[in-house]
Amino acid sequence: MFLSKEAGHYDSYLEIQKKVAADYRDRVLFVSINTDDEDHGRILEFFGMKKDEVPAARVIRLAEEMAKYKPTTDVLGGDGSEMKTFVDEFLAGNLKQHLLGQELPEDWDKNPVKVLVASNFDEVVFHPEKNVLVEFYAPWCGHCKQLAPIYDKLAEKFIDDNTVVIAKIDSTVNELEHTKINSFPTIKLYKKGDNKVIEYSGERTLEGLSRFLETDGEYGQSAPNEAEEEDEDDDKPKDEL
Repeated sequence: MFLSKEAGHYDSYLEIQKKVAADYRDRVLFVSINTDDEDHGRILEFFGMKKDEVPAARVIRLAEEMAKYKPTTDVLGGDGSEMKTFVDEFLAGNLKQHLLGQELPEDWDKNPVKVLVASNFDEVVFHPEKNVLVEFYAPWCGHCKQLAPIYDKLAEKFIDDNTVVIAKIDSTVNELEHTKINSFPTIKLYKKGDNKVIEYSGERTLEGLSRFLETDGEYGQSAPNEAEEEDEDDDKPKDEL
């Protein structure tokens, strides 16, 4: 529960929600976040929320995928019945996962490296006649920053090849139901035709990435399960909860 003490939300909602929480002990952990605390800004960011959305509630499944769920009604107010319905639906598996997504920039395809967001990902990446290389990155990731100028040069190198698309997506604010990213940067090739996905685990150099594309994903591809055992120096998504 995202609440503001300064706005009086704790006085308005907390006692009722404590009673609701008691009914779900050992099944669901109820947590209140004081959004007045600047240190909690990263938690709001993780949920794709802004302060003007407070008071609000979210449910997260603390597993590998960290799936988030957003209520469609005001579950904090009233007598607690709306929250109970929301939690019951979550436990029953009836809720649709809430996925973060940015607005599509008007100039997303202006530069050699195309910008993907959740809404245009499938249309661009699963093109039947194009090999699409995608970098899944995080703005705070040091390895991603080091890769950026190399990735730009790669896109410039293949700019005249109409069968190749070089693209990137900020995975901290764009979530995909069919693709979960566990470290940054992650680079995947989506092959034309069958849309087979090949993850790259070679050196992050212009030569290495070029060979990956030129060999149709043969050079530098991840061995089975290797992606999960990648370089320990890769930046991992942070669990701020």
